[in-house]
Amino acid sequence: MNITYIDPLSSAWNRMKTSLFVPFDLHKWLVVGFSAFLAGLADGGRGSGTARWSGRHGFREFLDFPNKAWDWLISHPVWFIAIIFAGLCAVIIGITLLWLSSRGKFMFLDNVVHNRAEIAKPWREFQREGNSLFLWRLVFGLIVLVLLFGFAVFFFMTASALFAGRDDSRLPLIFIVGMGFLFLFVFVVVGYISLFLNDFVTPIMYKNNIPATQAWSRFLSLFERHFFYFIIYGLLVLGLMIGFVIVVVIAGLATCCIGWLLLVIPYIGTVITLPFWYTLRAFSLEFLGQFGPVYELFPPSGSSPEPAHP
Repeated sequence: MNITYIDPLSSAWNRMKTSLFVPFDLHKWLVVGFSAFLAGLADGGRGSGTARWSGRHGFREFLDFPNKAWDWLISHPVWFIAIIFAGLCAVIIGITLLWLSSRGKFMFLDNVVHNRAEIAKPWREFQREGNSLFLWRLVFGLIVLVLLFGFAVFFFMTASALFAGRDDSRLPLIFIVGMGFLFLFVFVVVGYISLFLNDFVTPIMYKNNIPATQAWSRFLSLFERHFFYFIIYGLLVLGLMIGFVIVVVIAGLATCCIGWLLLVIPYIGTVITLPFWYTLRAFSLEFLGQFGPVYELFPPSGSSPEPAHP
């Protein structure tokens, strides 16, 4: 078995060009772009920010922030109720988007596999698989939230205890480094699980019409035998994402930020960047197909795709 990375990526690139540009069909772009938009609804990025404080006083305020925030909420019951209501609305919207995204992943996958532009057919055909994927992602998301909450509680409680008994403004270096490595480890594990779920488990569900737990069992059996290849795959996808961001930044600067304004518009941004998302989706399928016929999703060469319906 010869596992490569360049050949699957090259094949995925050629599939994208054939599907989206030979010939160019605006209707197909809009339909396939919509399925890609649905597939990525719940795959939001993480923002970043900076914080600055001076000396012991600033860090002490940072550690006391949870207590101060709770005291403020208790003393302002109207705002407390409003925040709880807003939080419930956000949870409902998030769960709805997660459900739509789970169904959309099979729609986009079906369009890429068969080189067509369909919405209604894969929506109905893969209802059971989409709902299974949704439940798995929901449970996994709740577990991640609990882990992050426990991480935050442990950090604030431990940091407060260590900081209270010290005269200087610095925490022990071993604590800071340890917490940093712990957070990085959790971040990497969660990232790889999310990547494998989207790129390999979902296609296995699609091909075999099985629920998420059974697809995970089949993938983990493959992962144990080829651990190194899948780890490198994740690093390569990360590199492709970084390259994509660089291209977007350059394109935005070249168009005097007009390109950035178009990309932030929901759905429109996905349609504009569809070649990248299409190639990335096809790349995962080409890479998975190298591990044997049981993992191949693309139809045999020479078979014609089903006609697209408006």
